[in-house]
Amino acid sequence: MKKFISLMVIMMMPLFVQAAPYTEGKQYTKVSEVQSKKPEVREYFSFYCPHCRSFEPLVAQVKKQLPEGVTFEYNHVDFLRGASPQIQQLLSKGLVVAQQLGMEKKLMTAMFNYIQVQRASITSEKDLRNVFVLNGADGEEVDKLMKSFSVNNKAKSMKRHQEKLTKTRAITGVPTIVVNGKYRINNGALDRKNVEQDLNNLVQHLLTLD
Repeated sequence: MKKFISLMVIMMMPLFVQAAPYTEGKQYTKVSEVQSKKPEVREYFSFYCPHCRSFEPLVAQVKKQLPEGVTFEYNHVDFLRGASPQIQQLLSKGLVVAQQLGMEKKLMTAMFNYIQVQRASITSEKDLRNVFVLNGADGEEVDKLMKSFSVNNKAKSMKRHQEKLTKTRAITGVPTIVVNGKYRINNGALDRKNVEQDLNNLVQHLLTLD
């Protein structure tokens, strides 16, 4: 009788035990033992990266579906070959200015188009300012914000986040999404038949991990 019951339990186990939907080392990689102080999803990207431009609609959907209390952070990087680190850092400041002006989405679209579609170059702060003005921003307000402590501090924070992960080669390219400063999404392992939903499901899953 005991043998019969044991056999029945073994046969029924597949009905109750389900494999975890995502696996560390496959769909995601732990890149730090230290979790961010507050729940966040951070995308490391560059205006010089074609894949970042095509990835942006997916990221936009992830942002829309984040749980309450979870922040989304764009983290512009400066290690691509499209321009000098100084110019790429300038664009990081530009992104922060756009956020403070409430025109993040508009400016990001404009910058992607300016650099990748129009094949124009950003060689100075004046070039960046012109992009803002062409998209409806007040030039003097842009100048003021570019010099402000809050903008410069936020841009430096982006740099620190970048360096923390590039030093350990946790990030070697973009776009890269890191959840809670601890888990990097492996884009190549996403379901190609339904990338948007799989990406969103994976982000939601990683937000529940310790």
